[in-house]
Amino acid sequence: MANFFKKLFGGQNGRVHDRAGMYFYVQPKRCKEIIRVRVNMNNDLSLDDDGGYFCRKVVTAVRCPFQAELHLWFDRNRNLINSEVINGQLVSEVDYEAYITAQNSPSDN
Repeated sequence: MANFFKKLFGGQNGRVHDRAGMYFYVQPKRCKEIIRVRVNMNNDLSLDDDGGYFCRKVVTAVRCPFQAELHLWFDRNRNLINSEVINGQLVSEVDYEAYITAQNSPSDN
């Protein structure tokens, strides 16, 4: 069954290949939870006044009452040129993977 999904979504080495998506990892303020945010490069970008693109995503955590806002700016070729998180911070994919691993490991209680 796993091979079916890999073929369907183009996964390689257990990871999903996603040409249209760019991923960001946001940790809302005062939260341990890290949220993976997918930006669809074909549909989520809006043209700005300078001829580039802008994207705004509201990030809501499941176990946290705080929302964060991810603001992204892209040039005309859809290359990321600036990012900002309001009420949170961008973290690395490594931080996100560590968070997921910790969530899936048995509790030491």
